[in-house]
Amino acid sequence: MTINYEHKTHVDSDIKETFAWHERKGSFRRLMPPWEVAEEVRADDTLEDGAQRIFKFPMGPVKMKWIARHSAYNPPHSFEDDMLKGPFKSWHHKHEFQQKEDGSSVVFDQVNYRLPMGPLGKLVAGRMVRKRIERMFYARQIRLERDLKRHSEFSHIARKKILIAGSSGLIGRQLVAFLDTGGHEIWRLVRREPKKGENELKWDPSKGQINSDDLEGFDVIIHLGGAGIGDKRWSKKRMKLIEDSRVNSTSLLAKTITNLKKKPELFMVASAMGWYGDRGDENLTENSSHGEGFLPQICRNWEKAVEPVTESGIRTVNLRTGIVLDATGGALQKMLLPAKLGAGGPIGRGRQWYSWISMDDQIYSMHHLMMKQECSGVYNISSPNPVRQKKFAKDLGKVLRRPAFIPTPPLAIRFLFGKMGVALTTESTKVIPERLIDSGYVFEHPELEPALRDSLGLWN
Repeated sequence: MTINYEHKTHVDSDIKETFAWHERKGSFRRLMPPWEVAEEVRADDTLEDGAQRIFKFPMGPVKMKWIARHSAYNPPHSFEDDMLKGPFKSWHHKHEFQQKEDGSSVVFDQVNYRLPMGPLGKLVAGRMVRKRIERMFYARQIRLERDLKRHSEFSHIARKKILIAGSSGLIGRQLVAFLDTGGHEIWRLVRREPKKGENELKWDPSKGQINSDDLEGFDVIIHLGGAGIGDKRWSKKRMKLIEDSRVNSTSLLAKTITNLKKKPELFMVASAMGWYGDRGDENLTENSSHGEGFLPQICRNWEKAVEPVTESGIRTVNLRTGIVLDATGGALQKMLLPAKLGAGGPIGRGRQWYSWISMDDQIYSMHHLMMKQECSGVYNISSPNPVRQKKFAKDLGKVLRRPAFIPTPPLAIRFLFGKMGVALTTESTKVIPERLIDSGYVFEHPELEPALRDSLGLWN
């Protein structure tokens, strides 16, 4: 039995730009619902007939492969794709684009699918599958609307040739995809052997190895690399790796950039709100002093490593990022299981401040700072409304429809996660993005609850 589903998205961009957005490689990542853990295996560079996209996604305890083949390529009016392999008995998706008289356009998604096991499959899983498809297409609509709007803000500025280190990380994956859909030329600086046919360059920061000729001629170089701060307990070896992977790699890039013949116009480097340390209720702007301890020391050395580039006259931006909300990784992912079990309550008294930012605001603010030539120096990348940890737990519980009142003693955090757990969950850092706001950036998610709902796809 074939089931039909239709969805309509109205965007302000014209039909050519809307179709071009879909045709760019990064659209796959941007259209994937933010709560879905999907791994792209292969994506052809076109939507033309016969082109394929292959990805894996979790289906219970195993990963399932989805192979889609494109057909009926008719730019900028339509294209189609069929599932060759995946969870459905069949899946046919038609994408139609219509130009409106006012210059905007409409995207019509029409899906015909069949579930395994016929009528029995529909009886057992039909309603659940329908709801999942509805959530997916609503998420796609939101991302498409937002991305096109953000790109249009700087449509008058020439597209950039951009090199990104740390492109496989939580932020890097989304940043690469977003910038690609905007028509920028994206290259990745990777530690492994570059894939054939991909825009990849190799370096080995642990050995101080990089080919300076490879870096000639880029407009923008972005460095997001570094070992995960919250991935493992902080042994002495781990703490050294966390610092070296940031400071040494940044120093290597900085030294290389300053000696280039064709220098970039911008060097953008990740930092963290860890610069400020445990500061209680103090409002922390970009002009606030640094804190004391392991993380503040790392951030000081990290940002200091950028100074040679600044002194050479190249525009630099240091991003002091807060807790990035993403359901597929980082702090939020770690919070989800206990929160779903009703054990996501306050840590201690829950009065410590959490400075957070949605994933979309993270990448949109980076794009904003990149495209505005007058923006340079240090920027706090966080929501204008930090919350106490107790409020964070309460809002997450509300979104998940779970209780959030059972407290977790700080001693339990120390026992389970050591110094790392204490630093990341009990220290208080109330960051205000003063310079980002002054630059004219407008947040998608200034408040926490809507940001959590958007990240988890739980809008009601």
